[in-house]
Amino acid sequence: MILTAAVWISILLFGGGLALDRVLTSSVEQNFDNQLEYVLTAMIASAEIGPDGEIRMNRPLGDQRFLEPNSGLYWQITGKGAIPFPSRSLWDRALQPPVEHNNQAVHFRDSQEFVDEPLRIAERAIKLPDSEVAWTFMVAQSRDSLDAQIRELRSVLVTSFLLLALGLIILAALQTFYGLWPLRAVRQAIAQMRSGRESRVTQALPDEVMPMVNELNALLDHNEKQAEESRRHAGNLAHALKTPLTVIMNSATAKAPDLAETVIREATTMRRQVDHHLARARAVGRRGHSHSRAQVWDSLESVERAVSRLYSHIRLDMAGDKTVAARVERQDLDEMLGNLIENAAKYGGGSVFVTVEDAGDYVEMLVEDDGRGIPEAERERIFDRGARLDTGKPGTGLGLAIVRDVVEIYDGTVTLEESEDLGGLLVRLKLPKAAG
Repeated sequence: MILTAAVWISILLFGGGLALDRVLTSSVEQNFDNQLEYVLTAMIASAEIGPDGEIRMNRPLGDQRFLEPNSGLYWQITGKGAIPFPSRSLWDRALQPPVEHNNQAVHFRDSQEFVDEPLRIAERAIKLPDSEVAWTFMVAQSRDSLDAQIRELRSVLVTSFLLLALGLIILAALQTFYGLWPLRAVRQAIAQMRSGRESRVTQALPDEVMPMVNELNALLDHNEKQAEESRRHAGNLAHALKTPLTVIMNSATAKAPDLAETVIREATTMRRQVDHHLARARAVGRRGHSHSRAQVWDSLESVERAVSRLYSHIRLDMAGDKTVAARVERQDLDEMLGNLIENAAKYGGGSVFVTVEDAGDYVEMLVEDDGRGIPEAERERIFDRGARLDTGKPGTGLGLAIVRDVVEIYDGTVTLEESEDLGGLLVRLKLPKAAG
């Protein structure tokens, strides 16, 4: 950041310095040329043609330097076929006649015709009254004073811009160090957390850094929650498998005659437990995918085909929005709908009705049956793992528990109500709607 700022400041100041140098140098040269033009105008006003056709000055120019030899300020008048008429300051030298111009405007040029004395010359060609000759009036002055002014100007300009560049770079460096200093505190806090001395970043920091600190603390909370969920579900799975394994071990030790049936029954229970926890683990791993998307109607049709083969005597009807999509993985949606519809087919009286509705930010799915329903006092308990109201039918009591766990992972809800149309149970499943 400091290097980038230094390079950018240098480029800007260099460009600005060149532009300012061009402007100021042109201004100094323009002022110098204006003085030469003033003298040239006075010189033309003082010139006249003598009786013999020669040119002469009817009054001397006011600057004493025109009378001092090699003073650095000169004038000269030349004409075609006429002897040049110089100032006394030229002494034994003469100015070179200029290239002819097609107009009578004042022209300025630099000349190196005098050794070690660069000149700035203003010249103008003009015809005087009573003369057919085009006389060229020239005023020359040494550039030493002009170049000295320009050198002094550039020296001040370069020094000022160097000091300005140094000050700006130091300011950018201080600003960078000061602006990034809170990140050192964050780094130290992370080191404290890694060593186990701290669990969160609690130090007060500037407002610009606090959003990052809040996100970091939120990430730590999220990771701790996931770790706690993993530990809890690992414990739940171990506990769920412990009982069936104990039953199998006892039966095997006692050489029970129904050992095979016991193994099959308890192995089925263990498989359902493993499936439940695997489904939850898959859903947890996929819940961070913001682009998850599943067409609800396609999932319903797939579940309907599977349930119809298992319960051929059941009438399953579906209605509602066929285009809506939920922000979940298709496999998890199949798992949830499959458990709900299978329970409705298993415990209902023969009719199952599924409705799909667009509920704004959510997709609402209603699964109704014509069974005995569930008393309101038992509706919350039925979501617990292993809870069953009808023990006369096969099952492990994990269906609704799986649905609740997966729904919560996707920030949805599942509630149990009474069906007004069929008289049995109504399960209201709400999941976040996928973006269009």
